[in-house]
Amino acid sequence: MNKNVKPQTSSALNKLESKQQVAVPKHIAIIMDGNHRWAKKRHLPGAAGHRAGAKRLREIAEACADLGVENLTLFAFSTENWQRPTREISLLMDLMRHVMENDLAELNRREVRLRVIGDRSRFAPDIQAKMAECEALTAANTKLNLSVAVNFGGRWDIVEAARSMARKAQSGELDPDQITEADFASHMALGQIPDPDLLIRTGGDQRISNFLLWDLAYAELVFTESFWPDFDAAHLQDAVQEFERRVRRFGGR
Repeated sequence: MNKNVKPQTSSALNKLESKQQVAVPKHIAIIMDGNHRWAKKRHLPGAAGHRAGAKRLREIAEACADLGVENLTLFAFSTENWQRPTREISLLMDLMRHVMENDLAELNRREVRLRVIGDRSRFAPDIQAKMAECEALTAANTKLNLSVAVNFGGRWDIVEAARSMARKAQSGELDPDQITEADFASHMALGQIPDPDLLIRTGGDQRISNFLLWDLAYAELVFTESFWPDFDAAHLQDAVQEFERRVRRFGGR
């Protein structure tokens, strides 16, 4: 694993290699970490870090679309994040509203399809309604599938899939003895798209923090010291180039 992915200095989009030269991952997943530490380093309130991080989301989605990545999954809010201070959670909810209201038009123009994965039931009704509106507006777009994980956890996802299959088995719709890995995967939150090829975690920590536990089985992992608010399209390209250097054997030779 490459702990330090160093940024390059020239224009981000000019630095993106052609699709013929780079083994572009079909699916990139990102754990967006380091907002609070970014702010603390600059003697700013934590809210400033979250706001700066929110601005990065659209840039990275657009860079992925330009690079030819087909699927991007972002870990925005975990099931464990509810343990944070009430004031911080309130800020994060307001930022969620802001991003959906202000960034969606441009993402839609660039043919990005937005999906929200996770348990929505805990969010305020207006946020749930906005999520559904965003999904409906972008449903026909095909350039990039953007999945944003909110109130999401890898263990939650596996349990939900097991519950769904158990109900089908109970009704006679599914034979438990015939269940395959593919059947189980199809009941996961990301069951309709390929597993991530590349996981990027910003902020320096080297763990997956209950993210896509099932889906990341054979993903290449890249950890960068850069905090999420500093992670731009040039950092993304560096991570993709690191992915290109990896030899993926999937247990074979």
